[in-house]
Amino acid sequence: MNLKGETMTDSHCVKDAKSNAIARMEGLQMAIANGEVDRVRQLLANQVLDKLQKSYLLDLAELNQKAEIVKLLEKTPVKH
Repeated sequence: MNLKGETMTDSHCVKDAKSNAIARMEGLQMAIANGEVDRVRQLLANQVLDKLQKSYLLDLAELNQKAEIVKLLEKTPVKH
């Protein structure tokens, strides 16, 4: 246990979840920039984005003129 009463496992789970979320976002950015529609579809599967993430990714897809990716992003649900 650490000073906060958390086990090391609790702390590691939170860090792993944050690392996974960051890696997923970076992967989405790269796939959008490269026009990898199938990869974007795979990374968005069963995902819910927050409004800021979705807005940013839509802007990126629109700037890169990736209409099919824009459609995928528009269908992705947003956290409320």
